[in-house]
Amino acid sequence: MTVRTVSRTVGIATASALIFIAACSSGSGESPAPVTSSATESALLPLDPAALDAMVEDVATTSREIGMVVLITTPDGEYVNTRGSVAADRSEVPTLDTKVRIGSNTKTWTGTVILQMVQEGLLSVDDPVSKFRPDVPNGDAITIGQLLDMRSGLYSYTQTVELNEALDTDPSRVWTAEELVALGLSNPPNFPPGEGYSYSNTNTVLLGLIAEKLDGKPIAQIFQDRLFGPLALVGTSYPATTDTSIPAPFTRGYSYSGNVETLGEGKEALSPERIAAIEAGSVQPRDTTNDNPSWTSAAGQGISTANDLATWVRALVKGDLLDADTQTLRMDSVQPTDPDNPSSAGYGYGLAQMGPMFGHIGEMPGYNSFMGYDPVNDLTMVVWANMAPGTDGSAPAAALAGSLAKALYAQQSGPSSGAEDTADDIDEVAEDTGK
Repeated sequence: MTVRTVSRTVGIATASALIFIAACSSGSGESPAPVTSSATESALLPLDPAALDAMVEDVATTSREIGMVVLITTPDGEYVNTRGSVAADRSEVPTLDTKVRIGSNTKTWTGTVILQMVQEGLLSVDDPVSKFRPDVPNGDAITIGQLLDMRSGLYSYTQTVELNEALDTDPSRVWTAEELVALGLSNPPNFPPGEGYSYSNTNTVLLGLIAEKLDGKPIAQIFQDRLFGPLALVGTSYPATTDTSIPAPFTRGYSYSGNVETLGEGKEALSPERIAAIEAGSVQPRDTTNDNPSWTSAAGQGISTANDLATWVRALVKGDLLDADTQTLRMDSVQPTDPDNPSSAGYGYGLAQMGPMFGHIGEMPGYNSFMGYDPVNDLTMVVWANMAPGTDGSAPAAALAGSLAKALYAQQSGPSSGAEDTADDIDEVAEDTGK
């Protein structure tokens, strides 16, 4: 079922250039290039429900989605598409208040509470991580800011064979944050601190442990007190490590992929033989709903709704829970993930930039979600899917968000278009957040 509300007055929003000059947050000794995107200079197109519907149907069909939800708001109207069902054996259509596991969108929560503690004087982005975690190798040279912006070089524990084998053989296992950090630290770093960008869940789990140490509370309580309560995010929660349930109403999650079989560069897609078996109907997806999410910890254990994610991502980008100086610090931290390509996707203090939108992407077996807010054009987009990853290794919600951007942003003159650049940026961030 599709529900749409579009205002009668539809125009093209006027956009001004949005350029954030990234501060030197990773100790490289050099001023990084500005994070820009040609899409930030693009005006919005009028909402075209038929075109948007066709894009949703195309991605949903290709990805074999059981359910998808799309929420787009602009100054000119709103588009909502609630497609399919909340479960394979039910006909109940999802809504904007259906709860879903949001994976790495949780990182924006962790980054925000750390920055709140920065403005409270409990720590600084320039503090060495060894001040709080003496066990981190080379911790004297890694700053809190480098944990936040993924430039510490620390190996991501989610890339270890040990974790992925355990997720396949014992999906109910309860993981502690300390176990996860130990897995990451047992591997050599990817590069010296500040000398590259590498998305690592180890960074964010460490930040969660540091937040607990400084606030004297479990991370779930920290999120409730500092984020969920002040913003009235009533459909949002961070479950206990032993809790595999999702509060009602919720969607079940499904996946055709195993963890080990898709681990490693170039191995994200399923084999042609397995895809053929899926197409023939001889292989059914696994229900991942009640897999224990504790392996994601402060990097991905959150639960939310489309409505709450829209509220959250707007507050995140506008700085509603930070003072002006700290929000400026955050936005100025955003740097290109590819230093040789200034127009690549950007990443900063627990925040991704994808064209003119800032937000994040989350993925875990069975669930994929995208949230983005464009502060120039006042556009909000939230997408989630309950079959993930795709058989080709893609992130379905992110893929749909990239397609939708092409129908939302005007094309530009020149060698590339704002809409295409935004879609490319979304793809880049989706590749990082897969694991």
